[in-house]
Amino acid sequence: MTRFRAFYSDSDEESLSDDAVEVEENVESEPESSAEQGEPPSRRGVGTVDSDMYTDDDGAGDEDPPSRESSASPPPATSRPADPTLTPWARELGVDRQKMHVMQTSFFRVPEEEAALKSISQQPAETSSKRLTLPSLTRKHSRDSDGDGLRADSRQRASFEQDIDPAPLQPSRKYARVESSSSAFTGHEGVFIDSGLSFGRSFGVSWGPGGSIAHLGSLCGPYSTSWVRYPTFERRLTVSFSSNTAATSVLKVGSLPALAVPKDDSLDHASKLLSHNLSNTRIQPDAEGVPWADPSRTLSFASFASLFPQTDRSFEATLFRLGQALFDPIELHLGDSVSVDIRNRVSAFRRKTALSKWLQTAVASSVEKDVEESSGEYSWAQAVFALLTGCQVEKAADTATEAGNVKLATLLAQADGDAEFKEDLKNQLALWREQRIDVHIDENVRKVYALLAGVVDLLEGSKGTGLERCVDVHLAKGLDWKRAFGLHLWFSQPMDSPIPTAFEAYDRARKDDPQNVAAPLPWYRESPAGVRTPWKLPPGAEPPDALFSLIQLFADPVCSLSDVLTPLSFSPSPLDYRLPWHLYILMSRCLRTRDLADRGEVVVDERQGGDGDAGAEPEVEGHSPGADLLASSYALQLERAGMLQEAVFVLLHIEGSAGRKRAIKEMLSRNAPLLDDWMTRGLVGSLKIPMAWVIEAKATHALDNGEVYHAYELYLTAGLYNPAHDLAVLELAPDAVIHRDLDLLKAIFDRFAAHPVDDWNVRGKVFLDYVHAMTRMPDLRDELDAAAADAVPDPECAAEIEELGRTVPRMISLLPDILRDRSDLRHGAALAEMIAGLAAGLDRLRPLALGTHLRGAKVAEATKLHHIRAVTYERFLRTIEVA
Repeated sequence: MTRFRAFYSDSDEESLSDDAVEVEENVESEPESSAEQGEPPSRRGVGTVDSDMYTDDDGAGDEDPPSRESSASPPPATSRPADPTLTPWARELGVDRQKMHVMQTSFFRVPEEEAALKSISQQPAETSSKRLTLPSLTRKHSRDSDGDGLRADSRQRASFEQDIDPAPLQPSRKYARVESSSSAFTGHEGVFIDSGLSFGRSFGVSWGPGGSIAHLGSLCGPYSTSWVRYPTFERRLTVSFSSNTAATSVLKVGSLPALAVPKDDSLDHASKLLSHNLSNTRIQPDAEGVPWADPSRTLSFASFASLFPQTDRSFEATLFRLGQALFDPIELHLGDSVSVDIRNRVSAFRRKTALSKWLQTAVASSVEKDVEESSGEYSWAQAVFALLTGCQVEKAADTATEAGNVKLATLLAQADGDAEFKEDLKNQLALWREQRIDVHIDENVRKVYALLAGVVDLLEGSKGTGLERCVDVHLAKGLDWKRAFGLHLWFSQPMDSPIPTAFEAYDRARKDDPQNVAAPLPWYRESPAGVRTPWKLPPGAEPPDALFSLIQLFADPVCSLSDVLTPLSFSPSPLDYRLPWHLYILMSRCLRTRDLADRGEVVVDERQGGDGDAGAEPEVEGHSPGADLLASSYALQLERAGMLQEAVFVLLHIEGSAGRKRAIKEMLSRNAPLLDDWMTRGLVGSLKIPMAWVIEAKATHALDNGEVYHAYELYLTAGLYNPAHDLAVLELAPDAVIHRDLDLLKAIFDRFAAHPVDDWNVRGKVFLDYVHAMTRMPDLRDELDAAAADAVPDPECAAEIEELGRTVPRMISLLPDILRDRSDLRHGAALAEMIAGLAAGLDRLRPLALGTHLRGAKVAEATKLHHIRAVTYERFLRTIEVA
């Protein structure tokens, strides 16, 4: 007896009754299958199983094949004996018996239905007329998304309350880029009746030379709620079609204001910074032979800060001075025996001192303004507090002394004292408040006492800190972010606390109390009027000030340059990459303190030589796409301003050799009219740009202006023989053939004989063979006539004629593929001229050598008739000779 267990669902809703869980069947031998009994396969019951499914490949049955006695569809009484010559239908189809059994059992619930029908048939007659009720056999098909379609066993379905695994990520389809030369639109630009075909590559917004942008509609921002036009400097170009056009368009060409020519002072600053960078950069070929800029390690923030006068308080000068204070190397002047801990402590103290001096200078103008605006009975207290926010303690003490407050001046002289001093002042403030004397003391006086006590970020009404009893005014209210940060740097924290502690205190205060503590707004947003800019940014997209970001970069070790180099932190334009690029070069390439987040794995090799060693190999580092994008963006900005040499110098910092070469070549091609002698000397001499790249750009410009022969000469001068060969074949050769100037044709292609070019034997060499054939065939005809008169044949002449009999038909078969542009009338005329001349010359020597080469050639009918007459005459003469 063999036991079969029915497949059923594990869920509670699909549970079967207890009497339908297991079905036991007696096993008896049944050699005859339903197919062998004459039953057609299409009429078999759902639960019918072929005997071949229980038979091995050799035809031998199993020991205990399943019995058919309990089947719901017993075999008919008139069944015929089995025919041994018949092959079971399942075996013919190659069905696996085990797989078929599992599929029938899991999908159609065959054993359960058979058991249900058997139990119903055994019920009394009075209940047979009732409604047929089967067990709960809800047939829910498996879901391929859950993987059930590929499983042979049952699986519990996940309910909506259970978390299911996400669907596997399907890789997106990759599309191959189609070059312009192999595009379906190539050659159909003149089909104006179909605008989609003729302007298929021009409907989208596209960038042109020098930062110009071409579009058909109106430009808007991604965050715009309505179609608001961007402020572009546009000119309208109406595209006029012929009379058979289907539509017209208005093409608009303009440039974004961020890419427009900046002010003269910005140009001077950019040129000054780039000149200083160039003087400290070594340009040499890389492993691929492409020039590459390697900034020197001597380049630092201090070297850039020295370019500005000491009285310069501009944002650029302030930025480089802050970088000098935070990141430039510091000479500690300590002996070798000093431990590392002491060195680190001294270095941190020196850094904080340098940052304090920078901050005093940065806020001096705003402090002086507040002192001048102080007025009222207690103006001296307001002036003292303003001077303290700029850490001008000495001036504050002098101001208090001049106002007759010697005691306060004495306290000011002890500013930033020890913890005991600050605790005494806190007790004094608490006593004033407990005795309600503080209401009779001026607010600025209380601010001065609170500042000396180190109470900076206390919120009004705060509880649980023990300091709410000291003061009820906020000291940072009305101050800009730099002075608010200075309160934490100078007064809130101890003297020996590091910079990150003060920065974290200010950052926490501005986040907890944004109403009273100023946020680090960029310099162009600090003033009430601000700087007018055409760019409209969405709410919350305003980045912090670059000075704040630079301090954060020093205080936070996990902060990367990718979080700091935002153009809006440096300039009101989101596309101004001037200062971000210089900051990246200093931090990443020179000082090696921070890098972009997308930098690959860095493997630094030791240099083989010093900075003066021209043969030193560059360092092997991971590639950063963000660095290449930053350099390309800044180069585009310089190109738009007309600073071509500076733009090429920036592109020399692109890390990938192929991308660097392509970017420089494209920029030179776009600005080819500017490549005069002075510009060429600068590019080749200072920037080490290969002369061939400059000549190639000039050749491209000459070709665009229709100066084909001049472009051909320039390509040859630059050593670019393949482009020169293409011009010679497609542009110069047809004109020379039409004018029958064989000397010019020979001079054009003789220059390629010593230089390998692509497809030379089937393109350029064919024209040299044509010149040779057209020159020699008349001479050979004259030699044959002279030899016939003297009756002395020349072996060399016969061999040359034999050679021409092989090469001329080959040339005629290759010419249609060489002069293939049917839209160019010159190609068709030159093709007909060459085939006619070769056919006529060979007809005079060996007319039978052409064979059938002229049948499909596009030549004049006169040429074909002449060839037929020559062939006929030759055959007639040979017939006479044979006779």
